[in-house]
Amino acid sequence: MTAQVIRTLRSDARDNRERILAVARLAFATEGLDVPIREIARRAQVGVATVYRRFPTKEALLAEAFAEQMALCSAVVEEGLAAADPWHGFRLVIEKLMEMHALDRGFSRAFTSRLPQTAGFAADRDRALRLMLELVRRAKRAGGLRTDFVLEDVILALMANEGIRAESPEVRVAAARRLAALMIQSFQADPVPARLPPAVRLPLSAPA
Repeated sequence: MTAQVIRTLRSDARDNRERILAVARLAFATEGLDVPIREIARRAQVGVATVYRRFPTKEALLAEAFAEQMALCSAVVEEGLAAADPWHGFRLVIEKLMEMHALDRGFSRAFTSRLPQTAGFAADRDRALRLMLELVRRAKRAGGLRTDFVLEDVILALMANEGIRAESPEVRVAAARRLAALMIQSFQADPVPARLPPAVRLPLSAPA
């Protein structure tokens, strides 16, 4: 086999991998985690065997597809920790995480679920949660966050946020911002009524 042929094969394999990941990210973001591997392969215009050669399990594909979002999630919490006022940092994190999760149903479900995941994804998620726990402690010590708040309340807020159903990403984000404001007021030690972001019209049932 010539060097040129080897380079071509490697280029094709790399292109296939990137195309599979791009299709998977879009599918999981818009439709959730239940999209089957066979459908991912069809949309990426590759065989199912090709997907499994690159990603031995669906969990491996999920981890690779969400690696960038997971890194961004940790960066958001680190930004909150860097704030001079822990309560302000906590609010910032809740607002940004809920907006981010509203745009990506797949990542939201992967982050909050107990689905089997790769060691790398689980470790990254655990790190983000440890950082969040430290931010919670600081916000409590500063007197901004209610003392009975627990880390699971963040997960509860994200799960509620994941349930938002709207016909466009813009409406989902707008609804997530309003929900975040409501959550933040309920988390505050001495809540001060504040104007909420504008309300949005949502369907009474999930769009078909």
